[in-house]
Amino acid sequence: MSAARVLLYLATAAGLGLLARTLIRGPVPLWIALGAFGLYVCIAAAGVFKPQLRMYADLIWRGPTDRGEVVLTFDDGPQPEHTRRILSILDRAKVKATFFVIGAKVEKHPEVAAEIVRKGHMIGIHGYEHDRLLALRSATTIMKDLELAQRAVVDATGEVPMVFRPPVGVTSPRIDEAVRKMGLVMVAWSVKGIDGVAGARPDQVAGRVATRVRPGSIILLHDALERSEQEPASVAALPKILDAISAKGLRVVELKAWLPELNSERKAETSSS
Repeated sequence: MSAARVLLYLATAAGLGLLARTLIRGPVPLWIALGAFGLYVCIAAAGVFKPQLRMYADLIWRGPTDRGEVVLTFDDGPQPEHTRRILSILDRAKVKATFFVIGAKVEKHPEVAAEIVRKGHMIGIHGYEHDRLLALRSATTIMKDLELAQRAVVDATGEVPMVFRPPVGVTSPRIDEAVRKMGLVMVAWSVKGIDGVAGARPDQVAGRVATRVRPGSIILLHDALERSEQEPASVAALPKILDAISAKGLRVVELKAWLPELNSERKAETSSS
């Protein structure tokens, strides 16, 4: 059980204790009640927006720290021009990455998704329409969305994607329930390039990744923007990022090389809780 989940349970118990005290002995001072409520909301919200805490969902956000390995991941594609430019850069560097694709875009550009797989990269799903409120939907609705995305990838590539990154990284118990029922592995990140926003500059993206990357990092970049055809800054930044990884004595490996080990750790931790 993660430390964040323990903290949530303790905060919930404290809140119930405060409620019981109020019912038995009368209201507590308003400032105490407001303070306790505000603190609880902050704790609960942190678990939603920071998936690395693993408060609501079991997921992978980093790999082994003792092997000098890192993983590259790309979100929000496929996009014919930008995805292919990234594939060419990776080919020249003899590097494999993981692409978390949007199902609706795969249906629009199935040949690009097929090319990702044909070139030996791993493909995962990032939702069907990149629903930013997916974590608030029912588990049934979430499963339908993920199944649509999964089916789009199967139709385009012949492969069944078994890794999933939630849209905008937002998690919830419902996301966790849906992922578990589908047998997927949820993947977050430990280094974020912030390359998919308006005004992002390739030199800043490369510098940000170079500063933060270390053994076991899962690096989040984009091969497309969520709702725009504009080129993400990662395309121009990628050669510098690869150079920085190499300069630190690190090497890029495929995410699937880590999965058996990381899944074993996750299952052991879950069973011990």
